[in-house]
Amino acid sequence: MNQFLILAFLFFIGSVIGWFLELFYRRFKRANKEHKWVNPGFCTGPYVPLYGFGLCLLYLIASLENYNPVQNSFWNKVLLFMMMAVGATAIEYLAGILCVKAFKVRLWDYSTEWGNLQGIICPRFSFFWALLGALYYFAIHPYILGALDWLSRNLSFSFVIGLFFGVFIIDVVHSAQLVTKLKQFAEENNVIIRYENLKSHIRGIQQSNAMKHWFFRPFSSGRPLNEHLKEMLESFEKRIKS
Repeated sequence: MNQFLILAFLFFIGSVIGWFLELFYRRFKRANKEHKWVNPGFCTGPYVPLYGFGLCLLYLIASLENYNPVQNSFWNKVLLFMMMAVGATAIEYLAGILCVKAFKVRLWDYSTEWGNLQGIICPRFSFFWALLGALYYFAIHPYILGALDWLSRNLSFSFVIGLFFGVFIIDVVHSAQLVTKLKQFAEENNVIIRYENLKSHIRGIQQSNAMKHWFFRPFSSGRPLNEHLKEMLESFEKRIKS
């Protein structure tokens, strides 16, 4: 089967599964005191591209298991999981630094974590990537191979994959327009926009005004986006002065 179709299929699966993982993680994490459901990620729809790229990487690395650089089977597996952790951390860092440097937007913030690098990656979450790599290898990879075998016998499903990417591209274009506005404000005020804080700020305004919270439209409040950004900036400046 065509390698491009395989990776497209894995990106589709990884992005959707990753969205659900992030959805439940954010719902029950300690910082979410109100325990609200929050649409995670950069896009509007139910997918997180970072996990899509991550699953493609895990699949490619797991495919190297027959090349045994270490004779001992146990340490060979450990090396495989370390490669997965390093690769996933590299993707996370590249995505994070691109957003901060190019778009002036911080999608996540590990600045309170020990050993963090620019608040984008940290040892704790790299360890989690290693655990996810091990979980993928033992519990998911065999099913992925089975799914790929099924896909090779049902190539008509590629229509669904194509439909997914059509919707995904439209979503990315829409989200890019939003990020362009954020970047313009950030450059004018010499700040970095914290994406999740902005969504939380707008959600608070929606609740205080008894407005309906649109799960898939977290920036919809009936007011210009710049007004929310200015309110956040003023609130931040007041906290610094006090």
